[in-house]
Amino acid sequence: MDYLPNILFAIALVLGIGFFAKNVRKLIRNIKLGQDVDVSDNKSQRWKNMAMIALGQSKMVKRPIAGILHIVVYIGFVIINIEVLEIIIDGLFGTHRIGLSILPQSVYGFLIGSFEILAVGVLISVILFWIRRNVIKLKRFLSNEMTGWPKNDGNIILYFEVVLMCLFLVMNATDTSFQELNSGNVISQYIAPLFNGLSEGSLHLIERGAWWLHIVGILIFLNYLYYSKHLHILLAFPNTYYGSLKPKGEFNNLDAVTNEVKLMMDPNADPFAAPAEGAEEEVPAKFGASDVQDLNWVQLLNAYTCTECGRCTSSCPANLTGKKLSPRKIMMDTRDRLEEVGKNIDANNGTFVDDGKQLLGDYITNEELWACTTCNACVEECPVSINPLSIILDMRRYLVMEQSAAPTELNNMMTNIENNGAPWPYNQMDRLNWKDE
Repeated sequence: MDYLPNILFAIALVLGIGFFAKNVRKLIRNIKLGQDVDVSDNKSQRWKNMAMIALGQSKMVKRPIAGILHIVVYIGFVIINIEVLEIIIDGLFGTHRIGLSILPQSVYGFLIGSFEILAVGVLISVILFWIRRNVIKLKRFLSNEMTGWPKNDGNIILYFEVVLMCLFLVMNATDTSFQELNSGNVISQYIAPLFNGLSEGSLHLIERGAWWLHIVGILIFLNYLYYSKHLHILLAFPNTYYGSLKPKGEFNNLDAVTNEVKLMMDPNADPFAAPAEGAEEEVPAKFGASDVQDLNWVQLLNAYTCTECGRCTSSCPANLTGKKLSPRKIMMDTRDRLEEVGKNIDANNGTFVDDGKQLLGDYITNEELWACTTCNACVEECPVSINPLSIILDMRRYLVMEQSAAPTELNNMMTNIENNGAPWPYNQMDRLNWKDE
């Protein structure tokens, strides 16, 4: 019976990590549903981007208040969870604060003291985040797509962090042997008096309860990530690594279309000539994208990485002028449809069965797509290198090249280019008349 707590701990650890691994496999499977794309170029720049943007939070601080608070939570939460290593060893082997047996007391005290200070910093930052969301009610958290689950999810994660930080401090405050060391208890020494008058046994029960709830809470938090926008905690690193290195605004041309245009512009070319021996015309099965399987896997990774912070939408000129477009919604819709496709595959023994739905039309409307000005503001603002514009352009390409469903204004422009060599409805002889007015 002395080993029962260790056995229970091992079972909880295996179940928690096992369920997380299962969801990670599902996540990777869903991302791989996307089309292949080569992102193996310029690895040094990609590593630099990951270090600066994901690890260094360089784009977060462009909005200083939210950026600094986020850095405090990020650093605090990551560093404090170093103690999880000690908790795991103690839980599996029945030891208590194994760190004291390995490290000098002064070093151990410095580490735990740093963790306690960071825990208070995280608590303050999280409370301020909650106030910004629920009391001040910043406009970018009040969009139509931020109701229901997305709104609740943002608050749930804040409550999680408050509870975990409080449990950590209570665990230290009620650990009498740790308090007697008077080393590292820089914050918990002021919490300990709240438990004065309790017996040694009661303090031990509270300390053990806080210890168990802390580690179980971390395992629950780990598995909650898959269902939450906070999946970006893990995916921000690969997403910034695989982010586009092309200049913003550079259009992704299709080789099949480029070759066709070259053929049309070459007066000596024979349009009916057979391709040269060994040459293959790489004509895609579908021009553009109408569903998530038509997007590339980096775009699907983008969708899962979206933090729903709304910086993209708050900077979108179309959205600011009352248009229906919200770049954040584009990413959320893509993720929701991808999850729907993944569940379809799970329900049909690994095969997707046509459900009569697609991303275009059932999730994202033509009106949203054509409201985009392609200004790249959303791409510039995203703190984790997400590119909503690439999805918009691929879906617009599908509408134009597969459905011939471009807006009247665009059709008129293309007709003018074909007939007059310019987007305006004037013949070439009259194109310079404006200078005489």
